[in-house]
Amino acid sequence: MLKVGLTGGIGSGKSAVASRLATLGAVVVDSDRIAREVVAPGTEGLAEVVAAFPDRVLGADGTLDRAALGALVFGDEAARRRLEAITHPRVRARAAELVAAAPADAVVVNDVPLLVEVGLAPTYHLVLVVQTAVPTRLARLTRDRGMDPAEAERRIAAQADDARRAAVADVLLSNDGTRPDLHRAVDDLWRDRLLPYERNVRGRHAVRPDRTTLAEPDPTWPAQFARLAARIRHAVGGDPRVDHVGSTAVPGLTAPDVIDVQLSVPSLAEADGPLVDRLAEAGFPRLPGEWWDAPPGPDRVHWVKRVHAGADPGRPVLLHLRVAGSAGWRHALLMRDHLRADPARRAAYLQVKRDLVATAPASAEQGTLTDPWFDEEQLRAEEWAAQTGWRP
Repeated sequence: MLKVGLTGGIGSGKSAVASRLATLGAVVVDSDRIAREVVAPGTEGLAEVVAAFPDRVLGADGTLDRAALGALVFGDEAARRRLEAITHPRVRARAAELVAAAPADAVVVNDVPLLVEVGLAPTYHLVLVVQTAVPTRLARLTRDRGMDPAEAERRIAAQADDARRAAVADVLLSNDGTRPDLHRAVDDLWRDRLLPYERNVRGRHAVRPDRTTLAEPDPTWPAQFARLAARIRHAVGGDPRVDHVGSTAVPGLTAPDVIDVQLSVPSLAEADGPLVDRLAEAGFPRLPGEWWDAPPGPDRVHWVKRVHAGADPGRPVLLHLRVAGSAGWRHALLMRDHLRADPARRAAYLQVKRDLVATAPASAEQGTLTDPWFDEEQLRAEEWAAQTGWRP
């Protein structure tokens, strides 16, 4: 199944997006609703909350006085952590049950208000953030929820700001317009990205990137890599080395709109083990066939590697699994760092790429392996590494 994390600041309209996705067929797991369920009358959760905050949070009818509890923990770090220690494990356990019960071909949307704050973004195939201007959110909170304006401002300030949420967003959905505008945006996302992404993950189908078209430099490429790297690290486990390599890793360089990622592995046997399934389940299926890099120079000895690609139709990515310390692994890092450091070589590289694309688009990538310029670049990069003491 495809797992989507949905979040947004209070008053952003996140619930409206969740509702629309549910109408389209998504299985929505609402963390706020679960948080209420785990402290309902008669539950162990409510008993623990009352024990932790005695005589102050239980209403006359035996239900939790959420307003009174909120007043106690808001602004009190120790009290908030006591409450979270009671509720968060129960919310996670119940959410996991609901996800496990979803059909195998489901698009499961976890509606999580504090997704950013608790660091859950890497656990999803895709993160959708609803973003709305603060004045609009304040107006909604005071009008629709009856909040005092000062209280609404405090609630907004207590959450992650727009910049932190945008940093984890694979999709940033603006909700400053009308409800029909919002519905159209959600419908397009569902049809064009979420449904095909789910099919690709379930069928372990990788989207082969187009390397024949050059795109203008995108300042968001590093942030896109950071999100992919966090997802890969979560899938692999531990703290593997994950590097941004290739053309999009060089600032200011026109390049195919493909994020090239290098995952360091101890051996190719390791790459052929459980990693294959872990990466596929995380949205990075293996590409079939034999893969290698061909080094510059007359020998052209193959540097063998494994290659996975993204299943997300909205974000082309190639994931190269190379043995840490190997010649191919070192070459990818050296070329990147030399081009980053030398503007003249960067400009020359760009011209070569443009010429290759213009003369033979279909074989442009293969041309980078055989064009004499890359032999010269290898020599220059090695000289630069020796002069500067560069290490990968």
